Amino acid sequence: MDNKDSATRLRILQVALKRFAHAGYAGVSVQDIVDDAKVTKPTLYYYFGSKAGLYKALVDHAHDERFRLMQEAAGRGKTFPEQLTDILTALFDFLGKNKDLMRLTWATAFAAPGEVPQQASSMKKGMRNFTFLQDFIEKEVAVGRMNNAFDSKELTMALYGMVNMYVIGALLGTMVLKRSRQTAEKIVKLYFEGAKSAATRSS
Repeated sequence: MDNKDSATRLRILQVALKRFAHAGYAGVSVQDIVDDAKVTKPTLYYYFGSKAGLYKALVDHAHDERFRLMQEAAGRGKTFPEQLTDILTALFDFLGKNKDLMRLTWATAFAAPGEVPQQASSMKKGMRNFTFLQDFIEKEVAVGRMNNAFDSKELTMALYGMVNMYVIGALLGTMVLKRSRQTAEKIVKLYFEGAKSAATRSS
């Protein structure tokens, strides 16, 4: 694929994302997208096969890019808390730069049957991302650095729950993530230290 082809494909994706994120899958026609992107229908079909294929490409990109960022971030920190902080920072940075894309993936995850194309389901790739983090935590459980009262899935769900509440808040506009790393550090601190006061922990 040459640079011109890449630019055309990217333009179609950008236009489609804006449309889908604000009108939903059913509220957008192929004609809307090709008009905005200034391409022909055969061009769209060449790259994506169909409107459903285009929608799926956007959802897949969101999950694949977050997975790539998690993998890269996991290799930076020296300690487990540092690695988790780097992972969460990368995810929050991605959210800050791709709110429409994240809104689309969340809408897809909770869509009613038939509301979005079946092939666009994000469950498989969403679980892949979850499992990556779970495997990461499992290693810490295995060497005794995590609370053995909980298994790796429960520990991962606890972390995911906190992260997702921040994501939901940012998407709803009820929370502003101005400093991704600062937010990540607070979550990791709460995750490892819990909500007990310093005095209670020392006793």
